[in-house]
Amino acid sequence: MNPVNYLYLAALLFTIGASGVLIRRNAIVLFMCVELMLNASNLALVTFSRMHGNLDGQVIAFFTMVVAAAEVVVGLAIIVSIFRTRHTASVDDSNLMKL
Repeated sequence: MNPVNYLYLAALLFTIGASGVLIRRNAIVLFMCVELMLNASNLALVTFSRMHGNLDGQVIAFFTMVVAAAEVVVGLAIIVSIFRTRHTASVDDSNLMKL
């Protein structure tokens, strides 16, 4: 397969994730869209790394996955805490952090 096809796929996935972040109001859907955007950037990094024949992009993609995993843990803990107090996962309803 041509590496350009992987870049088109990464651009498509990033566009879907960005539109999901802009359109949706549910916090869990927002986190999934952010993860989709991070995976699209990882795909582009690995593709460019493969095209140029070095491992720098793959190492950066690995560190991006580690940061994304930590972001999911902290983000889901915050969402669960807000859901327990306000009984909703909408971003519009949780604009204030005080209970």
